[in-house]
Amino acid sequence: MLNLHIATIVIMAANVLVSIRGFNSMAFFDRYKFSISAIQAGQKERMVSSGFLHVDVSHLFLNMFTLYFFAPVVISWLGSGKFLIIYFVSLVAGSLLALFFHKNEPFYSAVGASGAVMGVLYAAILLNPDMQLGIMFIPIPLPAYVLGIAYLLYSIYGMKSRHGNIGHTAHFGGAVGGYATTLLFRPELFVTDTLIVVLLAIPIVILFVLEKLGKI
Repeated sequence: MLNLHIATIVIMAANVLVSIRGFNSMAFFDRYKFSISAIQAGQKERMVSSGFLHVDVSHLFLNMFTLYFFAPVVISWLGSGKFLIIYFVSLVAGSLLALFFHKNEPFYSAVGASGAVMGVLYAAILLNPDMQLGIMFIPIPLPAYVLGIAYLLYSIYGMKSRHGNIGHTAHFGGAVGGYATTLLFRPELFVTDTLIVVLLAIPIVILFVLEKLGKI
């Protein structure tokens, strides 16, 4: 079992407690979920509070399970303070991108820590690109950066096709937030891991080019 830092424990506990409150109170859930119309009406706190709510226990578990593995990587490289900054910047970045892409959809709503967790995951990939990750249905581990690029490309596909009941936009925004903040903290990565930095930037460029062309 990984030796979790107190910062990770606090974040996980906050997610569990807020999510449980949401499970037990639909009024609480509806008041603090991400909602385009409510945010546009001035309830900006939803851009953060929605990141601590989850649809159900499996949704909560998946996000906390991912955080459990990748938060220690980020903390070991950058410390707990910068880990927390990356977490919250990624959370807000996911909400901002969702707000940008869905601004004309007043009934669009979402919840979950996925954006923040994706930011932590992408920070870990940048800091340790040789890390090997395994996923279901693939018998051998793959380099973390390969899966990172593949996931961002899948998120673009999901945003275009509205594939599944998944907040692809928040996932993508969170990944961008983690990517950018990590490079801000460790600019030497531009020199030491130039290829990885460039490869991870390609899906980000593709997304905004497609948006500029009106293709997404």
